Amino acid sequence: MAEPPASQPHTATTEAVATTKITDLDEDSLAHCATYLSLQDLSNLAMTSKFLKKIAYSDSIWLHHFRLRWPLEMLSSCSSGVRKAYLDWRTALHQFKFADPFILDLYTEARPLDHILLDKNDIIFSQGSIIRMMKTDSFLSGGSLARMSDHNARITCMRLFPLNETSFVRGEIQREENVLVTSSCDHSIRLWWKGTCQRCFRGHNGAVSTLSDKLLGDGGLKVLASGGEDGTVRLWSLSSSGKRGQQALKATLYGHQKPVSLMSVAGYKPSLLVTMSKDSKVRVWDTTTSSAIRSSCCVGMTSVPGAPLDMKCDEALLYIAAGSSIVVVDLRTMQKVNTVAVYQPKLYSFAIMPSKSLICTGGLGKAMLWDIRRSQEASKPKPVIELDGHMGSVTLLHMDPYKIVTGGLGDNFVNAWEVDTGKQTNTLLCNRPELGSAKIGCSAMAVNACRIVTASYGEGQGLVSFRDFSGATRPLLSGCGDDEEDADVSKFWGTQTYSDSDGSYE
Repeated sequence: MAEPPASQPHTATTEAVATTKITDLDEDSLAHCATYLSLQDLSNLAMTSKFLKKIAYSDSIWLHHFRLRWPLEMLSSCSSGVRKAYLDWRTALHQFKFADPFILDLYTEARPLDHILLDKNDIIFSQGSIIRMMKTDSFLSGGSLARMSDHNARITCMRLFPLNETSFVRGEIQREENVLVTSSCDHSIRLWWKGTCQRCFRGHNGAVSTLSDKLLGDGGLKVLASGGEDGTVRLWSLSSSGKRGQQALKATLYGHQKPVSLMSVAGYKPSLLVTMSKDSKVRVWDTTTSSAIRSSCCVGMTSVPGAPLDMKCDEALLYIAAGSSIVVVDLRTMQKVNTVAVYQPKLYSFAIMPSKSLICTGGLGKAMLWDIRRSQEASKPKPVIELDGHMGSVTLLHMDPYKIVTGGLGDNFVNAWEVDTGKQTNTLLCNRPELGSAKIGCSAMAVNACRIVTASYGEGQGLVSFRDFSGATRPLLSGCGDDEEDADVSKFWGTQTYSDSDGSYE
Protein backbone atom coordinates (compact mmCIF):
# COMPACT_ATOMS: atom_id res chain seq x y z
CA MET A 1 0.00 0.00 0.00
CA ALA A 2 1.48 3.31 -1.05
CA GLU A 3 2.14 5.90 1.57
CA PRO A 4 0.18 9.17 1.30
CA PRO A 5 2.22 12.03 -0.10
CA ALA A 6 3.91 14.17 2.48
CA SER A 7 2.31 17.58 3.02
CA GLN A 8 4.13 20.43 1.35
CA PRO A 9 5.97 22.72 3.73
CA HIS A 10 4.81 26.37 3.90
CA THR A 11 7.05 28.59 1.89
CA ALA A 12 7.84 32.24 2.46
CA THR A 13 5.72 33.08 -0.59
CA THR A 14 2.55 31.42 0.72
CA GLU A 15 3.01 33.04 4.14
CA ALA A 16 3.44 36.45 2.51
CA VAL A 17 0.27 35.99 0.49
CA ALA A 18 -1.65 34.94 3.58
CA THR A 19 -0.59 38.01 5.55
CA THR A 20 -0.88 40.67 2.82
CA LYS A 21 -3.00 43.62 3.91
CA ILE A 22 -4.55 46.44 1.94
CA THR A 23 -2.09 48.85 3.52
CA ASP A 24 0.76 46.86 1.95
CA LEU A 25 -0.36 47.84 -1.53
CA ASP A 26 1.20 50.69 -3.47
CA GLU A 27 -0.40 54.08 -2.66
CA ASP A 28 -0.79 55.00 -6.32
CA SER A 29 -2.58 51.72 -7.04
CA LEU A 30 -4.91 52.24 -4.11
CA ALA A 31 -5.62 55.81 -5.23
CA HIS A 32 -6.44 54.56 -8.73
CA CYS A 33 -8.89 52.00 -7.31
CA ALA A 34 -10.46 54.68 -5.10
CA THR A 35 -11.35 56.82 -8.13
CA TYR A 36 -14.22 54.37 -8.73
CA LEU A 37 -15.75 55.17 -5.32
CA SER A 38 -18.57 57.65 -4.77
CA LEU A 39 -18.03 60.74 -2.62
CA GLN A 40 -19.87 59.04 0.25
CA ASP A 41 -17.66 55.96 -0.05
CA LEU A 42 -14.55 58.16 -0.08
CA SER A 43 -15.75 59.80 3.13
CA ASN A 44 -16.24 56.37 4.71
CA LEU A 45 -12.79 55.29 3.53
CA ALA A 46 -11.18 58.38 5.07
CA MET A 47 -12.65 57.51 8.48
CA THR A 48 -11.18 53.99 8.45
CA SER A 49 -7.53 54.81 9.28
CA LYS A 50 -4.91 57.53 8.90
CA PHE A 51 -3.30 55.66 6.02
CA LEU A 52 -6.55 55.30 4.08
CA LYS A 53 -7.47 58.91 4.88
CA LYS A 54 -4.29 59.98 3.11
CA ILE A 55 -5.32 57.87 0.12
CA ALA A 56 -8.88 59.25 0.11
CA TYR A 57 -7.58 62.83 0.16
CA SER A 58 -5.06 62.39 -2.68
CA ASP A 59 -5.19 64.94 -5.50
CA SER A 60 -5.50 62.34 -8.26
CA ILE A 61 -8.83 61.08 -6.90
CA TRP A 62 -10.35 64.53 -6.55
CA LEU A 63 -9.02 65.67 -9.92
CA HIS A 64 -10.80 62.66 -11.43
CA HIS A 65 -14.07 63.59 -9.71
CA PHE A 66 -13.64 67.21 -10.76
CA ARG A 67 -13.27 66.25 -14.42
CA LEU A 68 -16.36 64.06 -14.20
CA ARG A 69 -18.39 66.77 -12.50
CA TRP A 70 -17.22 69.81 -14.48
CA PRO A 71 -15.69 68.54 -17.73
CA LEU A 72 -15.58 71.99 -19.37
CA GLU A 73 -13.72 73.69 -16.52
CA MET A 74 -10.02 73.65 -15.72
CA LEU A 75 -8.57 73.62 -12.24
CA SER A 76 -6.15 76.43 -11.48
CA SER A 77 -3.30 75.96 -9.03
CA CYS A 78 -4.51 75.74 -5.43
CA SER A 79 -2.15 75.51 -2.47
CA SER A 80 -4.79 73.93 -0.22
CA GLY A 81 -5.22 70.90 -2.48
CA VAL A 82 -7.63 69.69 -5.12
CA ARG A 83 -10.05 68.18 -2.59
CA LYS A 84 -10.65 71.50 -0.86
CA ALA A 85 -11.01 73.30 -4.20
CA TYR A 86 -13.57 70.70 -5.31
CA LEU A 87 -15.57 70.97 -2.09
CA ASP A 88 -15.42 74.78 -2.07
CA TRP A 89 -16.75 74.91 -5.62
CA ARG A 90 -19.49 72.41 -4.82
CA THR A 91 -20.48 74.40 -1.73
CA ALA A 92 -20.59 77.61 -3.78
CA LEU A 93 -22.98 75.94 -6.25
CA HIS A 94 -25.28 74.88 -3.41
CA GLN A 95 -25.18 78.44 -2.06
CA PHE A 96 -26.20 79.95 -5.44
CA LYS A 97 -22.97 82.02 -5.67
CA PHE A 98 -23.12 82.21 -9.47
CA ALA A 99 -24.41 84.62 -12.09
CA ASP A 100 -25.25 82.14 -14.86
CA PRO A 101 -27.67 79.44 -13.71
CA PHE A 102 -29.80 77.64 -16.25
CA ILE A 103 -33.16 79.51 -16.24
CA LEU A 104 -36.51 78.30 -17.48
CA ASP A 105 -39.59 80.55 -17.21
CA LEU A 106 -43.11 79.20 -17.54
CA TYR A 107 -46.10 81.53 -17.82
CA THR A 108 -49.37 80.27 -16.34
CA GLU A 109 -52.88 81.45 -15.57
CA ALA A 110 -53.26 84.56 -13.41
CA ARG A 111 -54.23 82.59 -10.30
CA PRO A 112 -52.52 82.08 -6.94
CA LEU A 113 -50.02 79.22 -6.88
CA ASP A 114 -50.84 77.50 -3.61
CA HIS A 115 -48.19 74.77 -3.46
CA ILE A 116 -45.01 74.00 -5.38
CA LEU A 117 -42.57 71.07 -5.22
CA LEU A 118 -39.29 70.07 -6.88
CA ASP A 119 -38.84 66.38 -7.69
CA LYS A 120 -35.31 66.30 -9.10
CA ASN A 121 -35.80 68.27 -12.37
CA ASP A 122 -39.59 68.02 -12.32
CA ILE A 123 -41.68 70.99 -11.17
CA ILE A 124 -45.08 70.25 -9.62
CA PHE A 125 -47.46 73.05 -8.61
CA SER A 126 -51.12 73.59 -7.88
CA GLN A 127 -53.54 76.38 -8.71
CA GLY A 128 -56.91 75.87 -7.06
CA SER A 129 -57.98 72.30 -7.88
CA ILE A 130 -55.56 71.88 -10.80
CA ILE A 131 -52.11 70.24 -10.60
CA ARG A 132 -49.53 70.93 -13.25
CA MET A 133 -46.28 69.08 -13.82
CA MET A 134 -43.38 70.19 -15.97
CA LYS A 135 -40.41 67.95 -16.76
CA THR A 136 -37.70 70.51 -17.45
CA ASP A 137 -35.52 68.05 -19.37
CA SER A 138 -38.21 67.22 -21.96
CA PHE A 139 -39.89 70.64 -21.93
CA LEU A 140 -36.93 72.17 -23.79
CA SER A 141 -37.23 69.57 -26.55
CA GLY A 142 -40.92 70.20 -27.10
CA GLY A 143 -42.46 68.33 -24.18
CA SER A 144 -45.82 69.48 -22.87
CA LEU A 145 -47.00 70.71 -19.48
CA ALA A 146 -49.02 67.93 -17.85
CA ARG A 147 -52.38 68.95 -16.38
CA MET A 148 -54.05 66.83 -13.68
CA SER A 149 -57.61 67.86 -12.86
CA ASP A 150 -59.16 64.95 -10.93
CA HIS A 151 -59.75 67.07 -7.81
CA ASN A 152 -62.83 69.32 -7.96
CA ALA A 153 -61.94 71.71 -5.10
CA ARG A 154 -58.86 73.57 -3.86
CA ILE A 155 -55.82 71.43 -3.08
CA THR A 156 -54.73 71.84 0.55
CA CYS A 157 -51.50 69.83 0.78
CA MET A 158 -48.95 68.12 -1.52
CA ARG A 159 -46.34 65.54 -0.49
CA LEU A 160 -43.72 63.44 -2.27
CA PHE A 161 -42.99 59.93 -0.97
CA PRO A 162 -40.50 57.29 -2.21
CA LEU A 163 -42.07 54.93 -4.71
CA ASN A 164 -40.38 51.94 -3.05
CA GLU A 165 -42.53 52.51 0.06
CA THR A 166 -45.68 51.82 -1.96
CA SER A 167 -46.96 48.81 -3.91
CA PHE A 168 -46.09 50.27 -7.33
CA VAL A 169 -42.42 49.22 -7.56
CA ARG A 170 -41.84 46.72 -10.35
CA GLY A 171 -38.13 47.17 -11.06
CA GLU A 172 -34.90 48.47 -9.59
CA ILE A 173 -34.91 51.62 -11.76
CA GLN A 174 -38.27 52.69 -10.33
CA ARG A 175 -36.97 52.58 -6.76
CA GLU A 176 -35.44 56.02 -7.23
CA GLU A 177 -38.78 57.58 -8.23
CA ASN A 178 -41.35 59.37 -6.07
CA VAL A 179 -45.12 59.38 -5.94
CA LEU A 180 -47.20 62.50 -5.37
CA VAL A 181 -49.98 62.53 -2.76
CA THR A 182 -52.46 65.42 -2.59
CA SER A 183 -55.34 66.35 -0.30
CA SER A 184 -58.23 68.61 -1.17
CA CYS A 185 -61.30 70.46 0.05
CA ASP A 186 -63.32 67.93 -1.98
CA HIS A 187 -62.90 65.47 0.97
CA SER A 188 -60.48 63.24 -0.98
CA ILE A 189 -56.83 62.21 -1.07
CA ARG A 190 -55.24 61.22 -4.36
CA LEU A 191 -52.03 59.35 -5.18
CA TRP A 192 -50.37 60.22 -8.50
CA TRP A 193 -47.66 58.47 -10.48
CA LYS A 194 -46.47 59.14 -14.03
CA GLY A 195 -48.93 62.00 -14.38
CA THR A 196 -52.10 60.02 -13.64
CA CYS A 197 -54.18 59.35 -10.53
CA GLN A 198 -53.51 55.80 -9.30
CA ARG A 199 -55.57 55.84 -6.07
CA CYS A 200 -58.37 57.91 -4.58
CA PHE A 201 -58.99 57.71 -0.81
CA ARG A 202 -62.25 58.91 0.71
CA GLY A 203 -63.46 58.87 4.31
CA HIS A 204 -63.23 62.35 5.82
CA ASN A 205 -66.51 64.14 6.47
CA GLY A 206 -65.10 67.46 5.31
CA ALA A 207 -62.07 69.02 3.71
CA VAL A 208 -58.79 67.14 4.13
CA SER A 209 -56.49 69.81 5.55
CA THR A 210 -53.08 68.14 5.92
CA LEU A 211 -50.98 65.01 5.29
CA SER A 212 -48.18 63.45 7.30
CA ASP A 213 -44.69 64.62 6.30
CA LYS A 214 -43.48 60.99 6.14
CA LEU A 215 -45.08 57.58 5.85
CA LEU A 216 -45.58 55.70 9.12
CA GLY A 217 -44.14 52.29 9.92
CA ASP A 218 -40.87 50.32 9.86
CA GLY A 219 -41.55 47.47 7.46
CA GLY A 220 -42.56 47.31 3.85
CA LEU A 221 -46.22 48.17 4.47
CA LYS A 222 -46.24 51.92 5.04
CA VAL A 223 -49.21 53.95 6.21
CA LEU A 224 -50.22 57.50 5.25
CA ALA A 225 -51.88 59.77 7.81
CA SER A 226 -54.32 62.57 7.03
CA GLY A 227 -56.04 65.21 9.12
CA GLY A 228 -59.32 66.90 8.35
CA GLU A 229 -61.68 69.72 9.12
CA ASP A 230 -63.84 67.07 10.82
CA GLY A 231 -61.23 66.83 13.61
CA THR A 232 -60.30 63.22 12.82
CA VAL A 233 -56.97 61.62 11.97
CA ARG A 234 -57.19 58.82 9.43
CA LEU A 235 -54.65 56.14 8.52
CA TRP A 236 -54.48 54.79 4.96
CA SER A 237 -52.67 51.81 3.44
CA LEU A 238 -50.89 52.70 0.20
CA SER A 239 -50.66 49.04 -0.79
CA SER A 240 -54.42 48.53 -1.22
CA SER A 241 -55.51 47.55 -4.70
CA GLY A 242 -58.07 49.24 -6.90
CA LYS A 243 -58.08 52.77 -8.25
CA ARG A 244 -60.67 53.86 -5.71
CA GLY A 245 -58.49 52.60 -2.84
CA GLN A 246 -61.06 50.11 -1.54
CA GLN A 247 -60.37 49.01 2.04
CA ALA A 248 -57.48 51.47 2.22
CA LEU A 249 -58.79 53.13 5.40
CA LYS A 250 -57.09 51.30 8.28
CA ALA A 251 -58.13 53.43 11.24
CA THR A 252 -59.88 56.63 12.29
CA LEU A 253 -58.46 58.36 15.36
CA TYR A 254 -60.69 60.62 17.43
CA GLY A 255 -59.73 63.16 20.09
CA HIS A 256 -59.27 66.59 18.54
CA GLN A 257 -62.16 69.00 19.04
CA LYS A 258 -61.07 71.37 16.27
CA PRO A 259 -59.83 70.88 12.68
CA VAL A 260 -56.43 69.15 12.41
CA SER A 261 -53.94 71.53 10.80
CA LEU A 262 -50.43 70.04 11.28
CA MET A 263 -48.81 66.58 11.29
CA SER A 264 -45.30 65.21 11.80
CA VAL A 265 -43.83 61.72 12.27
CA ALA A 266 -41.50 61.16 15.23
CA GLY A 267 -37.88 60.60 14.23
CA TYR A 268 -36.94 58.11 16.94
CA LYS A 269 -40.04 55.91 16.47
CA PRO A 270 -41.63 55.95 12.99
CA SER A 271 -44.93 54.55 14.28
CA LEU A 272 -45.58 57.68 16.38
CA LEU A 273 -47.64 60.42 14.76
CA VAL A 274 -47.85 63.95 16.19
CA THR A 275 -50.89 66.03 15.28
CA MET A 276 -51.94 69.57 16.11
CA SER A 277 -55.36 71.18 15.78
CA LYS A 278 -56.31 74.80 15.23
CA ASP A 279 -56.84 75.30 18.97
CA SER A 280 -53.10 74.52 19.48
CA LYS A 281 -53.79 71.16 21.16
CA VAL A 282 -51.11 68.56 20.44
CA ARG A 283 -51.67 64.80 20.47
CA VAL A 284 -49.26 61.90 19.97
CA TRP A 285 -50.65 58.67 18.53
CA ASP A 286 -49.15 55.18 18.50
CA THR A 287 -50.38 53.96 15.12
CA THR A 288 -49.46 50.33 15.88
CA THR A 289 -51.94 50.12 18.78
CA SER A 290 -54.89 47.89 18.03
CA SER A 291 -58.01 48.99 19.87
CA ALA A 292 -61.73 49.22 19.20
CA ILE A 293 -61.70 52.60 20.94
CA ARG A 294 -59.46 54.60 18.64
CA SER A 295 -58.99 57.47 21.12
CA SER A 296 -56.95 55.05 23.25
CA CYS A 297 -54.24 55.16 20.56
CA CYS A 298 -53.36 58.60 21.93
CA VAL A 299 -50.26 58.21 24.12
CA GLY A 300 -49.55 61.87 24.90
CA MET A 301 -51.10 65.34 24.95
CA THR A 302 -50.00 68.93 25.47
CA SER A 303 -50.88 72.44 24.31
CA VAL A 304 -49.03 75.64 23.48
CA PRO A 305 -50.07 79.32 23.37
CA GLY A 306 -50.72 81.07 20.07
CA ALA A 307 -52.08 80.08 16.69
CA PRO A 308 -50.27 77.05 15.17
CA LEU A 309 -47.82 77.84 12.37
CA ASP A 310 -45.70 74.72 11.86
CA MET A 311 -44.08 71.85 13.75
CA LYS A 312 -41.22 69.46 13.04
CA CYS A 313 -39.91 66.34 14.79
CA ASP A 314 -36.23 65.64 15.36
CA GLU A 315 -35.65 62.26 17.00
CA ALA A 316 -37.48 62.46 20.36
CA LEU A 317 -37.92 66.25 20.30
CA LEU A 318 -40.84 68.19 18.84
CA TYR A 319 -40.36 71.82 17.75
CA ILE A 320 -43.64 73.74 17.67
CA ALA A 321 -43.93 77.19 16.10
CA ALA A 322 -47.09 78.89 17.32
CA GLY A 323 -47.95 82.53 17.80
CA SER A 324 -44.75 84.39 18.57
CA SER A 325 -42.57 81.55 19.93
CA ILE A 326 -41.01 78.15 19.22
CA VAL A 327 -41.39 75.62 22.02
CA VAL A 328 -39.49 72.33 22.33
CA VAL A 329 -41.37 69.30 23.72
CA ASP A 330 -39.84 65.93 24.69
CA LEU A 331 -42.10 63.31 23.09
CA ARG A 332 -41.06 60.67 25.65
CA THR A 333 -42.41 62.67 28.59
CA MET A 334 -44.57 65.29 26.82
CA GLN A 335 -42.81 67.90 28.95
CA LYS A 336 -41.86 71.29 27.56
CA VAL A 337 -38.07 71.45 27.46
CA ASN A 338 -37.48 75.05 26.48
CA THR A 339 -38.56 78.05 24.44
CA VAL A 340 -35.84 78.54 21.82
CA ALA A 341 -37.16 81.54 19.86
CA VAL A 342 -39.45 84.50 20.54
CA TYR A 343 -40.44 87.19 18.06
CA GLN A 344 -43.20 89.78 18.39
CA PRO A 345 -45.82 90.27 17.12
CA LYS A 346 -45.80 86.82 15.50
CA LEU A 347 -43.79 84.33 13.49
CA TYR A 348 -44.49 83.94 9.77
CA SER A 349 -42.35 80.90 8.87
CA PHE A 350 -40.08 78.34 10.48
CA ALA A 351 -37.26 75.96 9.46
CA ILE A 352 -34.85 73.82 11.46
CA MET A 353 -31.39 72.33 10.89
CA PRO A 354 -30.82 69.93 13.84
CA SER A 355 -27.36 68.84 12.65
CA LYS A 356 -26.13 72.40 13.16
CA SER A 357 -28.42 73.17 16.15
CA LEU A 358 -29.97 76.03 14.18
CA ILE A 359 -33.49 77.36 13.77
CA CYS A 360 -34.56 80.02 11.28
CA THR A 361 -37.74 82.06 11.59
CA GLY A 362 -39.43 84.59 9.34
CA GLY A 363 -40.54 87.97 10.68
CA LEU A 364 -41.46 91.39 9.33
CA GLY A 365 -38.81 92.56 6.87
CA LYS A 366 -36.26 89.98 7.99
CA ALA A 367 -35.49 86.41 8.92
CA MET A 368 -33.69 85.43 12.13
CA LEU A 369 -31.23 82.64 12.87
CA TRP A 370 -31.27 81.10 16.35
CA ASP A 371 -28.73 78.81 18.01
CA ILE A 372 -30.65 76.15 19.94
CA ARG A 373 -27.77 75.62 22.40
CA ARG A 374 -27.51 79.30 23.29
CA SER A 375 -31.28 79.60 23.62
CA GLN A 376 -31.30 76.77 26.15
CA GLU A 377 -28.81 78.66 28.34
CA ALA A 378 -30.47 82.09 28.10
CA SER A 379 -33.52 83.20 30.07
CA LYS A 380 -34.72 85.16 27.01
CA PRO A 381 -33.58 83.76 23.66
CA LYS A 382 -32.01 86.15 21.15
CA PRO A 383 -31.20 85.55 17.48
CA VAL A 384 -27.53 85.11 16.62
CA ILE A 385 -27.98 86.64 13.15
CA GLU A 386 -30.66 88.80 11.55
CA LEU A 387 -31.10 88.46 7.80
CA ASP A 388 -32.39 91.89 6.76
CA GLY A 389 -33.46 93.16 3.36
CA HIS A 390 -37.12 92.26 2.87
CA MET A 391 -39.99 94.71 2.58
CA GLY A 392 -42.84 92.58 3.90
CA SER A 393 -43.29 89.46 6.01
CA VAL A 394 -40.94 86.52 5.31
CA THR A 395 -43.46 83.75 4.72
CA LEU A 396 -41.22 81.57 2.52
CA LEU A 397 -38.24 79.92 4.14
CA HIS A 398 -35.83 77.12 3.23
CA MET A 399 -32.78 75.93 5.17
CA ASP A 400 -30.29 73.15 4.38
CA PRO A 401 -26.66 72.51 5.45
CA TYR A 402 -25.39 75.07 2.89
CA LYS A 403 -27.88 77.93 2.70
CA ILE A 404 -30.98 79.75 3.81
CA VAL A 405 -33.43 81.09 1.21
CA THR A 406 -36.00 83.71 2.22
CA GLY A 407 -38.91 85.39 0.43
CA GLY A 408 -42.50 86.58 0.65
CA LEU A 409 -45.38 88.34 -1.08
CA GLY A 410 -43.97 91.73 -0.13
CA ASP A 411 -40.87 91.31 -2.35
CA ASN A 412 -40.35 90.54 -6.02
CA PHE A 413 -37.18 88.59 -5.17
CA VAL A 414 -35.82 85.89 -2.87
CA ASN A 415 -32.51 86.13 -1.01
CA ALA A 416 -29.94 83.39 -0.45
CA TRP A 417 -27.64 83.38 2.60
CA GLU A 418 -24.76 81.28 3.92
CA VAL A 419 -26.13 79.15 6.74
CA ASP A 420 -22.95 79.35 8.86
CA THR A 421 -22.24 83.08 8.59
CA GLY A 422 -25.50 84.70 7.50
CA LYS A 423 -23.69 86.38 4.60
CA GLN A 424 -25.93 87.09 1.62
CA THR A 425 -24.87 85.11 -1.45
CA ASN A 426 -27.45 86.04 -4.10
CA THR A 427 -30.70 87.84 -4.88
CA LEU A 428 -33.00 86.17 -7.42
CA LEU A 429 -35.83 88.04 -9.13
CA CYS A 430 -39.22 86.29 -9.13
CA ASN A 431 -40.91 88.85 -11.35
CA ARG A 432 -40.81 89.76 -15.04
CA PRO A 433 -42.13 92.84 -16.90
CA GLU A 434 -44.74 90.64 -18.56
CA LEU A 435 -46.57 90.31 -15.23
CA GLY A 436 -47.50 93.99 -15.44
CA SER A 437 -46.16 95.30 -12.12
CA ALA A 438 -42.78 95.42 -10.42
CA LYS A 439 -44.49 95.11 -7.02
CA ILE A 440 -45.71 91.54 -7.54
CA GLY A 441 -44.14 89.33 -4.88
CA CYS A 442 -43.20 85.67 -4.54
CA SER A 443 -46.15 83.45 -3.56
CA ALA A 444 -44.49 80.02 -3.46
CA MET A 445 -40.98 78.55 -3.48
CA ALA A 446 -39.24 75.18 -3.49
CA VAL A 447 -35.51 74.41 -3.20
CA ASN A 448 -33.70 71.15 -3.86
CA ALA A 449 -29.88 71.12 -3.69
CA CYS A 450 -28.62 73.45 -6.48
CA ARG A 451 -32.11 74.06 -7.90
CA ILE A 452 -34.79 76.56 -6.98
CA VAL A 453 -38.24 77.30 -8.37
CA THR A 454 -40.30 80.38 -7.49
CA ALA A 455 -43.86 81.33 -8.35
CA SER A 456 -45.64 84.68 -8.62
CA TYR A 457 -48.74 85.98 -10.38
CA GLY A 458 -50.14 89.29 -11.63
CA GLU A 459 -53.42 90.48 -13.09
CA GLY A 460 -52.79 89.01 -16.52
CA GLN A 461 -50.72 85.86 -15.94
CA GLY A 462 -48.59 83.92 -13.51
CA LEU A 463 -44.91 83.01 -13.64
CA VAL A 464 -43.05 79.89 -12.52
CA SER A 465 -39.30 80.49 -12.70
CA PHE A 466 -36.84 77.57 -12.46
CA ARG A 467 -33.10 78.00 -11.89
CA ASP A 468 -30.48 75.26 -11.87
CA PHE A 469 -27.04 76.25 -10.57
CA SER A 470 -25.45 72.80 -10.92
CA GLY A 471 -23.86 73.68 -14.28
CA ALA A 472 -23.06 77.33 -13.53
CA THR A 473 -19.52 78.58 -14.25
CA ARG A 474 -19.49 82.34 -13.57
CA PRO A 475 -19.05 83.03 -9.85
CA LEU A 476 -20.50 86.25 -8.46
CA LEU A 477 -17.92 88.74 -7.29
CA SER A 478 -20.36 89.79 -4.56
CA GLY A 479 -23.80 88.79 -3.33
CA CYS A 480 -25.65 91.22 -5.59
CA GLY A 481 -27.63 88.85 -7.74
CA ASP A 482 -29.44 88.71 -11.06
CA ASP A 483 -28.61 92.18 -12.31
CA GLU A 484 -24.84 92.10 -11.72
CA GLU A 485 -22.34 91.39 -14.48
CA ASP A 486 -19.40 89.30 -13.30
CA ALA A 487 -16.09 88.24 -14.72
CA ASP A 488 -15.56 84.68 -15.93
CA VAL A 489 -12.86 84.00 -13.35
CA SER A 490 -12.78 82.61 -9.84
CA LYS A 491 -10.38 81.95 -7.02
CA PHE A 492 -9.94 78.28 -7.85
CA TRP A 493 -10.98 77.78 -11.44
CA GLY A 494 -9.89 79.03 -14.83
CA THR A 495 -11.90 79.23 -18.04
CA GLN A 496 -11.59 76.15 -20.26
CA THR A 497 -10.28 76.79 -23.77
CA TYR A 498 -9.65 74.41 -26.66
CA SER A 499 -6.86 74.17 -29.18
CA ASP A 500 -7.85 73.84 -32.82
CA SER A 501 -4.60 72.08 -33.68
CA ASP A 502 -4.60 68.98 -31.49
CA GLY A 503 -7.86 69.06 -29.56
CA SER A 504 -6.08 69.32 -26.20
CA TYR A 505 -6.89 71.72 -23.38
CA GLU A 506 -4.81 74.84 -23.03
